[in-house]
Amino acid sequence: MAATQRHEDELMQASKRKAQTETDPVELLRLKCLSRGAAGIKGLGRAFRVLDDDGSKSLSYEEFKKGIHDYQVGLEDGVIKQLFATFDTDKNGTLSFDEFLKALRPPMSNSRKDIVMKAFRKLDKTGDGIVTIEDLRGVYNAKEHSKFRNGVWTEEQVFMDFLKRFDSPDDPDGKVTSEEFMSYYSGLSASIDGDAYFDLMMRNAWKL
Repeated sequence: MAATQRHEDELMQASKRKAQTETDPVELLRLKCLSRGAAGIKGLGRAFRVLDDDGSKSLSYEEFKKGIHDYQVGLEDGVIKQLFATFDTDKNGTLSFDEFLKALRPPMSNSRKDIVMKAFRKLDKTGDGIVTIEDLRGVYNAKEHSKFRNGVWTEEQVFMDFLKRFDSPDDPDGKVTSEEFMSYYSGLSASIDGDAYFDLMMRNAWKL
């Protein structure tokens, strides 16, 4: 997974640089999230879900503004207002945060999506659509991890650290859905130009 970590670092640095000059509100928020890593957009989703007291999966402008502020991406209220207006397509004063997060996710070609799902299916040994520590046993060799070899971490801690990469950076739960896995790689994909190279990286990382 070393190549993936390198691309994650490159993604964070490139996003921080681009965000300094970006003027489009949607692209600016996307870059601010990706500057936290490939799971940054998912982390914003968690901030929204905390505010969704009634489980409606929709947000008023005030809730939306609070979620953006709570996630500390440093957007001014004028930009937040523009964002809300862009995504409140039916102009009823609320927006679906699932649709909003999907639109925020960097676009990926079908070939990239296919190889990402192939990797997810390999990880999801039980086939229940959620990758847990149990799924990782026998697929990911924790004993090769330097912290396990040095006696710093247990096998369980290595697995949790691995799953955390695909989870929200602010609120990891140790479970990764196909949607979360796809969201992580759509972020990472933004730093990789060619489909062929992305395909090669995925095959090497997951031994597909």
